[in-house]
Amino acid sequence: MIAFRLDMTRVALEAWGRPEDIGAETLEGPIAVSGRLLFGSLDAPVSGGLYAATRGKYRVVYPFDEHATLLDGDLALTDVKSGETVTYGPGDSWIIACGTEVIWDIRSNHVRKSYLAVTQAQSG
Repeated sequence: MIAFRLDMTRVALEAWGRPEDIGAETLEGPIAVSGRLLFGSLDAPVSGGLYAATRGKYRVVYPFDEHATLLDGDLALTDVKSGETVTYGPGDSWIIACGTEVIWDIRSNHVRKSYLAVTQAQSG
């Protein structure tokens, strides 16, 4: 079991570079992203861990289905196709489908989320 609680000590993350290094496009920045894979691997059908980014805006087309919970910070996510924007704070969660184009608007100095990513359809 891997627990993610709002009141827990924060695990150190690894520098992942800029949004462009994870397949995104910086709209306002500079932005630094970091993370830590805690479950599965990058080539596994299911993986999860922690992700963080500094203040700014970037656009990304999700390469996987994701469930995430914001642990730190404030951000707004905009679904580019529908135009819907939802603002999130610590403890809030979302689900984003693979192929969805999203604008991340990080409004605090940084955000940190826990996430579970599914890269291929599961049979069942």
